[in-house]
Amino acid sequence: MARRLGFRHCDSRMPFLWQSDQQPAARWHGEGEGPANYFADTPVGAWAEFLRHEEITDPADLAGVRRSLWVVELPDDGYAVPKLPIRTLTGGLNTYATCQLEARRLRDDGAARLEAPAAALKPGTARGWTAAPDIAAAPAPRDGTVWVLFGPCRAIGWPAVVAGAPPQDVLPLVRPL
Repeated sequence: MARRLGFRHCDSRMPFLWQSDQQPAARWHGEGEGPANYFADTPVGAWAEFLRHEEITDPADLAGVRRSLWVVELPDDGYAVPKLPIRTLTGGLNTYATCQLEARRLRDDGAARLEAPAAALKPGTARGWTAAPDIAAAPAPRDGTVWVLFGPCRAIGWPAVVAGAPPQDVLPLVRPL
């Protein structure tokens, strides 16, 4: 089976995956509907999800952050796509109930995985970097994607950052909650 790589931030004292339903509700799952593990298609996207959730906008607040960033091997296919307007898919807390309802519909139809636009990143900011010769933003802007795996996961992950903080450069890329 082909694989894709997803990026996931987590508390550096905890495992990189939820394996029970004892997790707080989020955009694509309600209370008691877990585990639901969320992954971004880029490290910037994973950091943006954390910054948005914590409502961190000031670079000074990054000094106290100690998170881990994991690279996780995910199945390459079988992702359901929510049928919601982009404003709902990328909206704030007031859109969570609608997204949770759509995720329930998809799970009831047999979906074990979901793919959606990254709510935390502003459009076109999931880009990479070049080193030619200095580090600069890559010229090809792209939108971020989030993948959600429902239920207990058996996935292989590699720590990319242990007890670190997101780069300050990510702050202006984050869509406020």
